[in-house]
Amino acid sequence: MATMKLTINDIEVEVEEGKTVLEAAQSAGIYIPALCAHPDLPPAIGMKADSVIYLGGQAFESSAPEAEFRGCQLCIVEVEGRDDLPASCTLTVAEGMTIRTDTTRVREQRRENLKAILVRHPHACLTCSQREGCSPFESCPNSIPVLERCCSKLGYCELGAVAEYIGIKEDTPRYTPGDLPVKKDEPLFTQDYNLCIGCTRCVRVCRDVRGIGALGFVVRDGTSIAGPIAPSLKESGCKFCGACVEVCPTGALLDLDVKRAEREAVLVPCTSACPAGIDVPRYVRLIAEDKFPEALAVVREKVPFPLVLGCVCFHPCESVCRRGQLNEPIAIAALKRFAAEQAGASRQAEADKAHPTGKKVAIVGSGPAGLTAGYYLAKLGHSVTVFEALPEAGGMMRVGIPEYRLPREALDSEIESIVSSGVEIVTGSKVESLDNLKEQGFNAIFLATGAHRGIKMGVEGEDSPGVIDCISFLRKINMGEEVKVGDRVTVVGGGNAAIDAARTALRLGAGEVTIVYRRSRDEMPASPEEIEGALEEGIEIVFLAAPKKISVNGGRLAMECLRMELGEPDASGRKRPVPVEGSEFTMDFDTVIAAIGQTPEVPDSFELDVVAGGRVKVNPETLATGIDGVFAGGDASTGPASVIEAIAAGRKAAASIDKYLGGSGDIDKAPTESGEATPSLGRDEGFYDRQRVAMPCLPAEQRTGNFSTVELGFDEKMAVEEAARCLRCDLRFQLSAVMLPPSEWLGFTPDNVEAAPETDGVFRLFDEQKEVIYIGSGTSIREGLQEILDSGDEWVEKARYLHYEETMMYTMRESELIQQFMQEHGRLPEGNDQLF
Repeated sequence: MATMKLTINDIEVEVEEGKTVLEAAQSAGIYIPALCAHPDLPPAIGMKADSVIYLGGQAFESSAPEAEFRGCQLCIVEVEGRDDLPASCTLTVAEGMTIRTDTTRVREQRRENLKAILVRHPHACLTCSQREGCSPFESCPNSIPVLERCCSKLGYCELGAVAEYIGIKEDTPRYTPGDLPVKKDEPLFTQDYNLCIGCTRCVRVCRDVRGIGALGFVVRDGTSIAGPIAPSLKESGCKFCGACVEVCPTGALLDLDVKRAEREAVLVPCTSACPAGIDVPRYVRLIAEDKFPEALAVVREKVPFPLVLGCVCFHPCESVCRRGQLNEPIAIAALKRFAAEQAGASRQAEADKAHPTGKKVAIVGSGPAGLTAGYYLAKLGHSVTVFEALPEAGGMMRVGIPEYRLPREALDSEIESIVSSGVEIVTGSKVESLDNLKEQGFNAIFLATGAHRGIKMGVEGEDSPGVIDCISFLRKINMGEEVKVGDRVTVVGGGNAAIDAARTALRLGAGEVTIVYRRSRDEMPASPEEIEGALEEGIEIVFLAAPKKISVNGGRLAMECLRMELGEPDASGRKRPVPVEGSEFTMDFDTVIAAIGQTPEVPDSFELDVVAGGRVKVNPETLATGIDGVFAGGDASTGPASVIEAIAAGRKAAASIDKYLGGSGDIDKAPTESGEATPSLGRDEGFYDRQRVAMPCLPAEQRTGNFSTVELGFDEKMAVEEAARCLRCDLRFQLSAVMLPPSEWLGFTPDNVEAAPETDGVFRLFDEQKEVIYIGSGTSIREGLQEILDSGDEWVEKARYLHYEETMMYTMRESELIQQFMQEHGRLPEGNDQLF
């Protein structure tokens, strides 16, 4: 494409033909203030107003139908040869054009134009000398009414930054509250139309970028107001992607309950909640686009067990899914399973391994933690041998999870895939000595022995014949041993293992299975879908009861129980069960299965430090034990957890072991090439009410006498339909950042520290993202900064910028800044936290 040259502030700029002056300036790093312009949006000037919008459900009609939007008029510039001050956001570049962006005339007119904007927006805090250490919702030292103060974005509001750059005229009128609706009862974000400056960014991103058109604007009394085109966002066709909030330059649109420092984690919660950090939005999108192999590849970037997880993951991602605030969360685990089944997880070609490093790693235990660590270490070029005491690999995935939940062919196929990556698995090999492994030439050892010892109930008679712990019971069944349970079986406990044991007993021929749990259903830790599955199969659950004594009576087990009532919350956060005096009752059973927990079983010969519950003591950051070169993770160090948590531990162990062996610790391969996500979502009538696709299951009457898979999985139509329900929360982070006014940030460098004043004051240090990481003060700003620069503390390496204020009241000012930080983040800055 042809290019043109122009001069902006005496700087020659060359840009493509057809670009605007604003775009040309920004490409050269020249700042021009603009509130209606945005890098990803078409120009606002000239847009036609809608006839009506709705604010808080109330219709607001345009007083000037078909009126054209004038824009903020802050991006005006001087053009040589012209008398007017055109808006640079719509002014097309011309060859030889000469532009001035910061003349006296331009500055004065910008202030006048800004005044017209601030008349309809609270701005008292922007002119207050105490705004740096103040929250707009605290008591105001100047007694400014709350409605005239700035919003919670004070300090990082785009309008505030632009106003500070341009300057607020002294004759700017005081803001008069407009009494417009404030909407806080819609899902995911709030709408305060009193803070809207009518820039129409939200309208354009919804219409022109997302292709939805749920928002519009009207012109009333010469000013523009934006809002939904129907009484509610749902009726307007909103898809709740959050793009409108992302581009809003004020607090008119705000995410609900989101702290600035945690934005991405909270706004894309499925990924942040996943212990392994799987890019959930990407693989869900790819399924919606019929790209099933690509979706599987995304999952396999982080885990080697996509199919296993699709079957058994307790999916913490789903409990935080933002779609759940509309109706029901996305069926993320079911979609993962679909992708793995559709594309063939075990048959997927593996990327080339790294060159052999010559280092040998021994892994003790072939459960999810051990096999995951082995998989990634082998990919890095290390020689990996996994030692498994049982005759088959898989650990708790094989012996602790019933086949009706996890088909053995699914587990076998993924273990085969791990073996094909170069991992050697030696079964029937119980490790008794770490020294022996070292003598065999292993440079590092990872203990992933799981938690295979059941916890006793602590009641009289629990050693009677017919009483068995859940872990032993499930292991016997899953290893093919014959177990006779009789006609009446009870399971004591309320977790997933208890449900597994109860449903397994039913499949072994028990005529009546009862679960006894000491709390109510609300406190029951088992997955809701597992509880429902048990109830469908006719299993009875007795809540608020606990065993007191077990005795043998006429060839059966008599279990005496106590009724419970719930008291205050205990350490787990659940209400503590309290025995009800005199409430004893007795039930007779043939088998009693104790499913109240399990612990690791670490041989004394390993000579490792252990903590409560028999867990191996490790460094939580590296999983290193107290013995050099020995690491431990998964259930062995945490106690019983989930498959996905064990996989996350395996990933962490692999990274730490690779570093220990001289590598970088980078275990992730490059992201899968799956094509850029299109920013357009399109209008989709009925999107809000679209219900979660139900998982098809084998009918209860067809499954209780066998171990056939209960959840049958999605077909292609169901998977695509379910994936299309996703809100695409991640897309908002693809929107370009606006160019902000020139920064006065000082780099945290020896030269800038040397130039700091030797006077009383307070100083702050910031990281690369300009987030505060330290707040300090003293009688010499320079000495305080120099002391930190010389300290060599680990957190200091993150410091990139500094800011200081000279003040004799430095202690008070430091306290104010720390309190302000803690109000926003709920914690101390990282550097300050290291001091306590």
